[in-house]
Amino acid sequence: MVGYIIVRFGLDCKRAGAIFRAGNTGELCKMVAHGPKVCYNLLKDCPLRPFAGLGRRFGKSLNERGAHHAAQESSTALHCTSHFRAESLFPNFRGIAVLLTAVPLFLGCEFCRRQKNFMSEKIDYSKGVYDARQLGAGRMFILGVQHMFAMFGATVLVPLLTGLSVSTTLLCAGLGTLLFHLITKKKVPAFLGSSFAYLGGFSIVAPMLADADGNLTVANTKMLPYACAAIAFSGLVYLAASVLISTFGIRRIMKFFPPVVTGPIIISIGLILAPSAVSNCQANWLLAFVALGTVVVCNIWGKGMVKILPILIGVLVSYAVALVTGAVDFERIASAAWFGIPLHKEAMGLFAIDGSPEFISALFTIIPIALATMMEHVGDIAAISATVGHNYINDPGLNRTLMGDGLATALAGLLGGPANTTYGENTGVLALSKIYDPLVIRIAAVLAIILSFSPKFEAVINTIPTGIIGGISFVLYGMISAIGVRNVVENQVDFTNSRNLIIAAVILVSALGFNSVGGLTFAVAGVSVNLSGLAIAAIVGILLNAILPGNDYEFDSADGADAPSSGNLQV
Repeated sequence: MVGYIIVRFGLDCKRAGAIFRAGNTGELCKMVAHGPKVCYNLLKDCPLRPFAGLGRRFGKSLNERGAHHAAQESSTALHCTSHFRAESLFPNFRGIAVLLTAVPLFLGCEFCRRQKNFMSEKIDYSKGVYDARQLGAGRMFILGVQHMFAMFGATVLVPLLTGLSVSTTLLCAGLGTLLFHLITKKKVPAFLGSSFAYLGGFSIVAPMLADADGNLTVANTKMLPYACAAIAFSGLVYLAASVLISTFGIRRIMKFFPPVVTGPIIISIGLILAPSAVSNCQANWLLAFVALGTVVVCNIWGKGMVKILPILIGVLVSYAVALVTGAVDFERIASAAWFGIPLHKEAMGLFAIDGSPEFISALFTIIPIALATMMEHVGDIAAISATVGHNYINDPGLNRTLMGDGLATALAGLLGGPANTTYGENTGVLALSKIYDPLVIRIAAVLAIILSFSPKFEAVINTIPTGIIGGISFVLYGMISAIGVRNVVENQVDFTNSRNLIIAAVILVSALGFNSVGGLTFAVAGVSVNLSGLAIAAIVGILLNAILPGNDYEFDSADGADAPSSGNLQV
């Protein structure tokens, strides 16, 4: 048996013994990375099977000197296993004992090596932390909770405004974020939450219905599945853009979507939504003013997380006022279960893809919005790149980030949730905490998924009074239009140029004018199709930009800074 081991593993054992005597823990951990294979071959090929329990014999004789060495010199790594008195049988091959106990060492050596390095170095937060594991599990969890709260206010506001399920929305946000990270090779620290840009499409396809008091609080359950199905197809536009960028390059593709086109479309979305904000405020002007004032104060005078979470704080403060004034109905909370599946077949877009006129009209209304949100996506990735100090437009590439965002949106639509988008609030948390590890974002995504399985939690969110929603949306919808204005201003669009004036003017009038008359209806192959004002504006704007001479727009792929960021789109 001794001869077999020496012949079979002699060289490895000799090397391990020398490393062990020298106390070189790091090298030892590297060597035994293949420990399980060594042990397996030893037990499989050994001609004397009774000696397979040799490792257990060594365990009965703990080397006190080795234990002392582990405690004094390399306690973190060497505590993974025990050092046995192998020299009692093999004086010159002390490493055999280490190899025979390599299974637990294999499982922990890499972790222990990192832990030893982390413990020996003081964390410099000023330079940013790119590996959150050095902070410990507790701090990582707290950072994940912080990111979840950052996205929470804006994410749950969308289903409250559209009639979608809050639980389904949280589920889609969590799953979409994890899918995005998978496609982008786990490199981009971005959270995907509900997109406000599609609210205009929802208001046209599935407008909220009036309740007994005349308030627009009843979900349009008949048309919501068609809107969600159109959301899913709008995600495919991202995929098409990703393929085109990979094939022809980003500069050629972006030439069709300059700021003179995307800016006015974004402006139109906010203006179309403005009447619904006023309607919601009329339910309770006191709560609306409290919510609006809190958001304004947090945005203007807030510091740190207060400035990053204005929506959440605005909802909480106005909700407290609602509790005092008796404007909250708790009946739905008491009747809700603690656990439930966050998917509802009747609301899923997957089962609304039926080729009906409602479905076709929803496609033409919502898909063009993706042209604007793609530009928003580019701006968000550029903002994250500037915050972290890594150009994510080039690595892992804009084609991958667009694909991740598009697939997440498609998944959300099929499951009955709103479209997803990269969130500016979480970028603000990155800048504030200087913890840039995407792992923290994934923790927040998992927490969102866990919350989605509680109907009780959804019931609490649904008790938010309509007046509060109106106050938040009052500033929110205005900010959407302001983002469009900022997009035009920051990119220095020359409106002394008649070409740019004509394109912007036609887009604005088409969006607002056709929306006021219910869009444009026509028949195709016997199917009645309705084009909304937004759809007409997007189509006309892109065609005019392509046809009229003088298109000198060049996209800056170095940082993508000329694209609109949604940093304030979620307020």
